[in-house]
Amino acid sequence: MIEKFLSGLDGAFTGEELFDQVSDIVYFIKNCRGEYLVVNQTLVRRCGVNDKTDIIGKTATEVLGTCLGNSFVLQDQTLLKTGIPLLSRLELHHYVDTHTGWCLTTKFPLRGKDGKVKGLVGISKDLRIPDLQAEEYSHVADAVRYAEQNVATPPSVAALAELAQMSTYQLNRRMHYVFGLTAGQWLTKLRIDFARQLLVNTDQSIAAISLEAGYADQSAFTRQFRHSTGLSPKEFRQINRDKLGQRV
Repeated sequence: MIEKFLSGLDGAFTGEELFDQVSDIVYFIKNCRGEYLVVNQTLVRRCGVNDKTDIIGKTATEVLGTCLGNSFVLQDQTLLKTGIPLLSRLELHHYVDTHTGWCLTTKFPLRGKDGKVKGLVGISKDLRIPDLQAEEYSHVADAVRYAEQNVATPPSVAALAELAQMSTYQLNRRMHYVFGLTAGQWLTKLRIDFARQLLVNTDQSIAAISLEAGYADQSAFTRQFRHSTGLSPKEFRQINRDKLGQRV
């Protein structure tokens, strides 16, 4: 239904005009080379340029310079190669207009009718939390980054709190401010999201995926996955493979 609706519109719908009205969100669409195709006015202002045409057709490195842009380019290349989305990544962003701030970045691959990744779409939403200082954000980000890099051997909430140099109560409070989840809920979401992407984008066995997602017991993984998604890992994989097949 949505495909038919969008095909009947006068021009391709990109959401550009909508995101032009939002000052605390950076919005963009990029092609398979990581070059900007669509940007909103917030990104224009933060890049210190006069017009969107100063950004379109360029990579983040070309727009922001090597120092600021390389991490974004690497992030893009990883997503474009693997097809695995980047979900609510807590990041400190620096822009050439001297804007600096913490944000949550999410990027999704854009696939063609053949199922192959053709580009990506993403947003970075500013975090404005009055009672958190920059240093506290940094400690939370360190803990989050550690968990993301160690999904197969996930830390406990107590270990995360220690990494963040906070009590468990303080970490839970700050995680809830940032992500809307307690630290324990966020850890579960991290592992299930990781497993979901492996189920869709790889041919690994469910047993192997359960280990990579930090579950020593496949049955425990299956129970948690069903509780979180309403489907077993096998059902989830089949449904998403069928959807992908419909686009080919």
